[in-house]
Amino acid sequence: MSMLNYRHIISLYIYTSLLYSCSNKYNAFQSRYQFSSSDGKPAYNELDYWAAHPRKYDPSDSVPAPLRNEIRDTIADVFFLHPTTFTKKKNKHIANAAINDHSINAKTDYSSILYQASVFNQSCRVFAPRYRQAHIQNFYTSDTSLAKEAFDLAYEDIRNAFLYYLKHWNNKRPIIIAGHSQGALMAERLLKEFIEGKELEKKLVAAYIIGWPVPQDYFTTLPMCKDSAQTGCVISWRTFRKGYVPSNLKKSKVVALATNPLTWSTDDRYASKQLNKGSVLTNFDKIYEHTTDGKLVNGLLYVKKPKFPWSFLYFTRNYHIADINLFYLNIRENVRQRITAYK
Repeated sequence: MSMLNYRHIISLYIYTSLLYSCSNKYNAFQSRYQFSSSDGKPAYNELDYWAAHPRKYDPSDSVPAPLRNEIRDTIADVFFLHPTTFTKKKNKHIANAAINDHSINAKTDYSSILYQASVFNQSCRVFAPRYRQAHIQNFYTSDTSLAKEAFDLAYEDIRNAFLYYLKHWNNKRPIIIAGHSQGALMAERLLKEFIEGKELEKKLVAAYIIGWPVPQDYFTTLPMCKDSAQTGCVISWRTFRKGYVPSNLKKSKVVALATNPLTWSTDDRYASKQLNKGSVLTNFDKIYEHTTDGKLVNGLLYVKKPKFPWSFLYFTRNYHIADINLFYLNIRENVRQRITAYK
C-alpha cells in the first residue's frame, strides 16, 4: 500500500469518527430545545431562542481544562453572532433556516458556540442569539436579489435580538460586538446601524469581525485597532495557508482591512509562531502552543501549516473554520486587555 493511500485511509477514518461522534452529540441534545413561536419568528424573551445566554448553562460556558483556574471577571458583555451552520446541500434554492430546526441549532451550539463564543467567557457575559440564518448557497448564487432577501431576513432577527438585549439586559455595561463569517457580515450591519456615530459607540470596547472582509471604506468613524489595547475600534482577519489565494478572491477588487492576531497590529510585520500562545482543536480540553505564525498580505492573514498531533493529515489551505481556534489564547487574553484599557 502506498504512503498516499495509507494517509488517505487514516484521514478518512479520523474524519468519519469525528463525523459520527458529532452527529450523535448533536442528536443527544436536540430534545432540550423548546420553541413556542407560532409564526416562525424568534421570541427573544425565551432563553431557548438564544444559543448562549448568561441566565442558562450552555456550551459558551465551557473552559478548556488548562484554563479552569483562571480568574473570571465578566464586567462586559459580548454580543456574538455565529457563522453559517445551515449547510446541507439542497437541490433548489432554500433561503433561510427555520428557527426551530433542532439539528441546525445543536450543530451551532456544539461547534461555533463551544469553540468560538467560549473564547470570550473569561471577561464577558456571552449573548448569542439564534437567527434564521441564510443558507450557505446564498453566498454563491447568481440570483443576488434572492440572496439579499435571505440576508435581510437573517439581519432582521439579529436586529430584534440586539434591541431586546439592550432593553432588558445591557444596563449600560461595556459591550463587545463579535461575529464569524455570516455572523461577521451581520455584525458589520449592526455596527453601522447602532454603534458608529451613535451614543452607544461610547460603550463599545471593540468589535471582532472575523472571517469576513472589512472593506476599506465601510466604516466612516470606527477605526481599525492599531495595537492590543485600543478600544472603540474594529479587529478583523481571514486565515489562509501561506501562498494560497482562493479562487473567489483572485478577481476581488475589495480592499479589505485586516489585523494580525499575534501582534494586534495592521502592518505587514511577520509574527513567529512563538507569539501564538495556544490553539484549541476538536479536543476542547487541550491547548496546543505555538501551532502557527502569521503575516498580513493584501488584507489576508497568511500562516504556515499548523503543527499539532496528526497535522500531517491536514491538507486544507483555507483555514476559515479555524480563524478563531488557531489563535484562541491570544484572543482570550486580548479581550481582557481591551476591557481593562476601557475601564
